[in-house]
Amino acid sequence: MLLFTTDISPRLRYILDFVGRELFDDPAGIGSTSDRRAFLSSQDARINYSDEDFEGVFTVRPAGLLVEQGIRQVPVRCIVAGGQKALFPTGGDFPFDIFAASFYLLVRYEEYLPHPKDGYGRFAHTHSLAFREGFLDQPLVNAWLVEFKSALAARYPGLSFRYPAFKFIPTYDIDSAYSYLYKGWKRNLGGLIKAFAAGRWARASGRIRVLLGRDKDPYDVYEWLDSLHLYCRMRPYYFFLAAAKQQGVDRNTPISGPGLQQLIRYHAAASRIGVHPSWQSGDREELLKEEIEWMSYVGGQEVFRSRQHFIRFSLPDTFRRLIRYGITQDFSMGYGSINGFRASVASSFLWYDLEKETATPLRLFPFCFMDANAYYEQRQNATDTMRELLGYYHRIRKVNGLMVTIWHNSILGNDPEFAGWRQAYETFLKEEVYWDM
Repeated sequence: MLLFTTDISPRLRYILDFVGRELFDDPAGIGSTSDRRAFLSSQDARINYSDEDFEGVFTVRPAGLLVEQGIRQVPVRCIVAGGQKALFPTGGDFPFDIFAASFYLLVRYEEYLPHPKDGYGRFAHTHSLAFREGFLDQPLVNAWLVEFKSALAARYPGLSFRYPAFKFIPTYDIDSAYSYLYKGWKRNLGGLIKAFAAGRWARASGRIRVLLGRDKDPYDVYEWLDSLHLYCRMRPYYFFLAAAKQQGVDRNTPISGPGLQQLIRYHAAASRIGVHPSWQSGDREELLKEEIEWMSYVGGQEVFRSRQHFIRFSLPDTFRRLIRYGITQDFSMGYGSINGFRASVASSFLWYDLEKETATPLRLFPFCFMDANAYYEQRQNATDTMRELLGYYHRIRKVNGLMVTIWHNSILGNDPEFAGWRQAYETFLKEEVYWDM
């Protein structure tokens, strides 16, 4: 397919590459030209992305965003088209500029502008366009592409499209590999004293039984997960918090002891592993380097995957640091305060550095659901969470997109506080996702 435009900008090249890969099997995807004669003489299916008129050619009128340079407060008008929200309405054969709209959402344009922070200093989801306009729970970009494909097929019946299959990636954040084991006598003694002082006799007794080897650690769900993944024929991703100093929200199993190291080596052999950069590394870049190097050493392999602890990232600084230290796949694109589609997409995509106006080699895998959001932020029970999971599943399945979920070993364990959550997750994988894979 060939697209005509008067200005082939880096922004346009980036979004054409994304759209082309989503729509077509051909690696060439959507070519572009500013040569009118070459465009008009081409025998390919054609898109006119300009304010000019070409008879018989499918036309998308540009909104102007993709020829701009720099970052400004862009006025974004939303309409309803095809029963769903759309941005940047224009004329032509498609009701809005799908290229500018997709670009705006994928690059997280609004996060480069001055914005309110949440309680953890992160971009507040309540300030996002998706939240304000009520499409945070929708993979909107994928839905637009389905409509765009239909419109192109109606104009060019002989056009051959890519028909992707639904894909599910189970991922796990190991913030604390064990609740009691391998924590050291000081932390365990402190935990016992707190439990006794609060009158939590059952918790104190449980800790003692685990330390004496009579019961399994409540966070030790690894064999159960292995069996679940084997049954569902899935290969999971595990992200390990490797903070050397126990501070603030970085309260992982000590990296100096055998427990965490053995667990990392075990999963490195059978699963996909990544680093879970600590909160502290967000303030001290040298810590990020040390944590990646430590993970690579312990796991015996190059570590090129990451997900930020507490989903703490800011654009563009965090992603630039990840690239500097060899990370090529990041799974942080989502909110740590609410579930939904932060970039309004259920596909992986390359990160575009909006300040430098360039595509980067860092591929982002957005997640739509995290158990900690459902439990701590949205105050759901296991039944509500199952309903939310199924909602995301059906919406992503409808567009044959990529579904990434985050679970924590602590919530999937046998702590009475999370009763029913483990069963809900197992039911979801076995009775829904398994039959779609």
